[in-house]
Amino acid sequence: MAATKKRRPTVVNLLIFLEVFLGINGLVGGIPFLIAPDGSILRMPFSHLQNTPFRDFTVPGLLLTIFLGLYPLAAAYGVWKLPPWRWPEAINPFRQFHWSWAGSIAAGVIAMVWIVVQIQWIPLGFLHVFIFVWGLLIVLTAMLRGVREYCKRA
Repeated sequence: MAATKKRRPTVVNLLIFLEVFLGINGLVGGIPFLIAPDGSILRMPFSHLQNTPFRDFTVPGLLLTIFLGLYPLAAAYGVWKLPPWRWPEAINPFRQFHWSWAGSIAAGVIAMVWIVVQIQWIPLGFLHVFIFVWGLLIVLTAMLRGVREYCKRA
């Protein structure tokens, strides 16, 4: 299934944009925690870690970088190029669709779960609501018929 043989509908481009934005946001949030685990680059107070199992921002930064940074970017690339990679197909629960479709839904769900878990420890703020809604938009966009048809196997 080569992307060059399929016309990419506007809703697919929208999904790619939503995932790339989430991925960049995840990297911008996660990498500074890996560079400065004390939270100083992002001016994140240590008090945010007070009721968490973490002693610094290293683990949250690593999780943020991987699951809200690299993962959505990989899903976006998958939707963009529809590469015939075998390793993601091994865990694709929706065999009638390219692995990137399931990966896109998972990226949105991961963003929403991240926020739900995070607000257990950190007071709810605008960015929490924004990222939760952004994750929901990814899931809803992936569910649109144009995206499903584009990602459906021939």
